[in-house]
Amino acid sequence: QVQLVESGGGLVHPGGSLRLSCAASGFTLDDYAVAWFRQAPGKEREGVSCISRSGRSTESKDSLKGRVTISRDNAKNTLYLQMNSLKPEDTAVYYCAAVRTYRGSVYMCGLNSYDYNYWGQGTQVTVSS
Repeated sequence: QVQLVESGGGLVHPGGSLRLSCAASGFTLDDYAVAWFRQAPGKEREGVSCISRSGRSTESKDSLKGRVTISRDNAKNTLYLQMNSLKPEDTAVYYCAAVRTYRGSVYMCGLNSYDYNYWGQGTQVTVSS
C-alpha cells in the first residue's frame, strides 16, 4: 500500500523554524520526484519546493527561496522540508507528494500539483505569536 505520512508540523512563533518530514512506505522513494505543497484556509494549494529523484535538482517558490530547503534521504525513504524565518502567512496545511520518474527523463520535478499522483494527508503548520 503506497503511503506518504507527514510529520513535524505545529505551532511556532514568527521568526522560528520547523523541519517537516514525509515518510514513504509501500514504494521506493528514490524512483520518484517529490515535492511539498501547502494550502492555507480559503486559498488554493500551492507548490513550495520540489526535488528530483536523484536529489541533484530542486525548485522552490520564488517568494520562499532563501527560507526553505528541501532534501531527501533515499536510504530512509524520507523527504524533508526545513523552513526558517517563518511568518504568519506561512500558516497552512503542508502536504508531500510524489510522482514516478525515470532515469534520462527531461522532467526533474515541478511545482504544479497536477504533476503528482501520490499525496500525504498533510500536517498543520501555524505561525503565530
